[in-house]
Amino acid sequence: MKKKILILGSNSFSGSHLIRYLLYKNFFVIGCSLSSKSEEKFNCMHQIPKKIIKNFVFKKINIDKEFFKLKKLIFRYKPNIIIDFLGQGMVPESWQYPLLTFNTNVMSKIKLYNFLGKQKFLKKYIKISTPEVFGSTKIKSSKFKRYNPSTPYALSHSTIENYLLLLFKQFSFPVIVSRFANFYGPYQKLYRLIPLAIHKASNKDKFHLHGGGKSMRSFIYSDDFCEGIYKLINKAKVGEIYNFSSKQYFSIKKIVQIIYKKKKLDPNKYIINVNDRPGKDKDYKIFDNDTRKKLNWKNNMSIYQGIDEVIKWYDKYKKKFNKKDEKFKISR
Repeated sequence: MKKKILILGSNSFSGSHLIRYLLYKNFFVIGCSLSSKSEEKFNCMHQIPKKIIKNFVFKKINIDKEFFKLKKLIFRYKPNIIIDFLGQGMVPESWQYPLLTFNTNVMSKIKLYNFLGKQKFLKKYIKISTPEVFGSTKIKSSKFKRYNPSTPYALSHSTIENYLLLLFKQFSFPVIVSRFANFYGPYQKLYRLIPLAIHKASNKDKFHLHGGGKSMRSFIYSDDFCEGIYKLINKAKVGEIYNFSSKQYFSIKKIVQIIYKKKKLDPNKYIINVNDRPGKDKDYKIFDNDTRKKLNWKNNMSIYQGIDEVIKWYDKYKKKFNKKDEKFKISR
């Protein structure tokens, strides 16, 4: 009998890549998202064979307004595992719409967790979180707990992390908290750093670099983070926290430079420094040796190889991209 997994936020870049990965691992996957299915250029699932995609079902659900639909979906399929990508996930918009951010990322989630706590079929609830809960710092262990968020987005994640861990402590709620460095890969929306830089460079446009691009980040390729979550499904213990990093750190400026050079353009002629965004953290350095040891996980794709793969995807759909794709539109 196939294991049943519910993916919350299934139409996200990370959620859709994970669904594809799990379907080929012979899971039955249920997905729900606020948005409808993405168009082909942003949909990594469009070429999955019928004999495999038949093990996937999708429901469009707004958790803030249609919680009854989510309850009905969960009761119908009784998933053994839930993986949670769902939420308002853009930092600038969290400053503009803090109430929306907290309503989705905290209040609606609390309602969900209180409902799930009564269901015996659930064995693991894997929360996909972010190192941004700690602000700008070096995270030496998954046991590190000194929260210092710099944005409403990060604050919402630290709040719900604490609530989940409290539920585990008091009621044995089967939570696993995982914090990943930045995801990237083919089919990612153009308003994210790597595809945006490829889009700009491909069209010989200027790239506006917030704060001069000094912030240091680690990037995990789509196949590697899917493998990491697969390890969480099979090996992680409830009540524990797992951090994931690529072990390589690059400034935002360096990433943009790499991309412009791959497009045979001089970065110095195309990069323009602009004011930084409010609450922008300088570094997220995650030392994930404990995770690698416990789960026997490692990242395999270097940033240079990964960017090449994203460029191949972009070039395939180049004629279908437009200016609207560069801008994020908040969903309510």
